[in-house]
Amino acid sequence: MQQNNLTTRCFASALALTGLWAVSVSAAPEKRWFKGNLHTHTLNSDGDSTPSEVTSWYREHGYQFLVLTDHNYLTNVDGLNAIHGAPGKFMLVPGEEVTTRFGSLPIHLNALGLASLVEPLQGSSVTETIQKNVDAIREKKGIASLNHPNFGWAAASKDISAVNNLGLFEVYNGHPMVNNNGGGGFESLDEMWDAVLTAGKRLRGIAVDDAHYFKKFSKDLSNPGRGWIMLRGSELTRDEIARALEQGDFYASNGVTLADIEISAGEIRIATKPRQTEKFRTYFIGAGGKVLQIATDDNPSYTMKGGEKYVRARVESSYGDAAWTQPVFP
Repeated sequence: MQQNNLTTRCFASALALTGLWAVSVSAAPEKRWFKGNLHTHTLNSDGDSTPSEVTSWYREHGYQFLVLTDHNYLTNVDGLNAIHGAPGKFMLVPGEEVTTRFGSLPIHLNALGLASLVEPLQGSSVTETIQKNVDAIREKKGIASLNHPNFGWAAASKDISAVNNLGLFEVYNGHPMVNNNGGGGFESLDEMWDAVLTAGKRLRGIAVDDAHYFKKFSKDLSNPGRGWIMLRGSELTRDEIARALEQGDFYASNGVTLADIEISAGEIRIATKPRQTEKFRTYFIGAGGKVLQIATDDNPSYTMKGGEKYVRARVESSYGDAAWTQPVFP
């Protein structure tokens, strides 16, 4: 499987500087795709099911890894891995939804791969509140993800663009009340992501469930199975999950499956995996959210023209769902 060696070298240097997880970037065996969810809840905060029940749902529905992210609570996953885990097939990674506020605005960040609990902090602005909690997450050896910024209309791109070391951003959240599409003068999450990337931040986009309800299903409830990532790794380990998240070796989806993503020095190639009568429209997007190219075939590609600040792709399905690839920085 073809890889972007320049990108790998750059992110290897970044990992060494941040000190996150002990990850060695070197020649590795052929990689494969692992399906995972990075945001879900249990009875340890405001979910309706036990950690074991939630874990069982994801394993039984074809996921290979899961992060339980209860509000200001770090679940010990050792026992759950002993019961539900299987080497190379399924594992849990420790996590927490660090939940705080700036005034009346809810500021939530997921802390993935934590060494210990992060106590929520507050700042004198939205940006400072996010930054303080990002710093606290990084200090505990975690990866920081900004959750549903349009929930409560809490954070805009101008707030996020001033934050440093924020690794991930929810471009899609399956909760029915988080306003993914924006409105009333507020940016959509896609627009917000592009604004932050254009400002010079290297931010990765994820899709998540934010599930709370496992015993009753309705479009008005935050149920599982609505958003996930497909992560490419040589093995299913905590270190390899960390590496892929930091390097952007994954894509986000709420239904679309990609068979492959290949990046060379001058080209991005995507292979889709259509379902029955499914058709695709792929948007290659650059700085300012500008659509650089639209493709309608099953194997779209984009050739760099020179001067692109970044290029990412959103693959939209005729079935109504989508996949988001990570930005490539030429």
